[in-house]
Amino acid sequence: MELFYFLLLGFAILMYVVLDGFDLGLGILYPALHEQHDRDMMMRSVSHVWDGNETWLVFGGVILMGAFPAAYATLLPTLYLPICLMLVALIFRGIAFEYRFKAHSSRQWWDLAFGLGSSVAAFCQGLMLGSLVQSGGEVLLSPFSVLTAFAVMAGYALLGATYLVVKTSGELQSKAKALVKPLLAAVVLAMLAVSLWNFAAVPSVHSRWLENIGWLWPIPFITAVLAFALLKSLKHSEVAPFFCAVALFVMGFIGLVVGLFPELVPGRLNLFEAAAPAQSLKFMLPGVLIFVPLILAYTFWGYRIFRGKVHDFEEGY
Repeated sequence: MELFYFLLLGFAILMYVVLDGFDLGLGILYPALHEQHDRDMMMRSVSHVWDGNETWLVFGGVILMGAFPAAYATLLPTLYLPICLMLVALIFRGIAFEYRFKAHSSRQWWDLAFGLGSSVAAFCQGLMLGSLVQSGGEVLLSPFSVLTAFAVMAGYALLGATYLVVKTSGELQSKAKALVKPLLAAVVLAMLAVSLWNFAAVPSVHSRWLENIGWLWPIPFITAVLAFALLKSLKHSEVAPFFCAVALFVMGFIGLVVGLFPELVPGRLNLFEAAAPAQSLKFMLPGVLIFVPLILAYTFWGYRIFRGKVHDFEEGY
């Protein structure tokens, strides 16, 4: 039962990172695209789906608190500040969606709120990830956590750029394609730096990979193949680069979990120590079995309804 909830927590986090990652990435890319028309199109491309993407963040928090209360209580004191900053940034970003198309005289401030809110939220998420991996959440600010924060921002920006390739056409699509190559290079270098640093600094990760390299080697190999495939597919496909970018995130997540499992809070708690009593896990199960398929269904349905290119005549959402 503990393993089931661990996998469910990982699934919720991965869904959030992939789905909210590309619209956070659009905000991170805002400073790179100055024309008002480009920014209008960027926001319209996600205006119908962005709020549904954040459902997975809420769901992941509920699973962590309900299924692994000891981990929740252990991490919250150290990560309280970045969590609050992230939520405030997401709030300002959400307000920007509401007001940017209506408050024309103050549009530049809502542009700032969208771009800065997206960047701060992504940075805080990376900072928390780096703190968790290196010190089990005990040390928030360190060179490794800051590096991880910038790596997450670069990854989200790559997702955002490849998403624009899918959703737009013409000049904006060409601009997005031009951004993909340097962003891919930044992501590959960041993944390599974070992985090597983590490998060298965390003994459990070091021993896990060395002892099991015979069956773990496909992870870095597939990651390298995906990076190459993304670069090549950019010339002849609109959709393939986005899915290659998503797959890069998936492989990075798998590599992270493989290195840390079964630790939930590295160096402090494993998933069995952090889990709630069996009765509590069983009590949560019916709700999980009902609501996870519902969330998946409306997420799929929402993207199906709003598939295709975004157009100029769409005003707000």
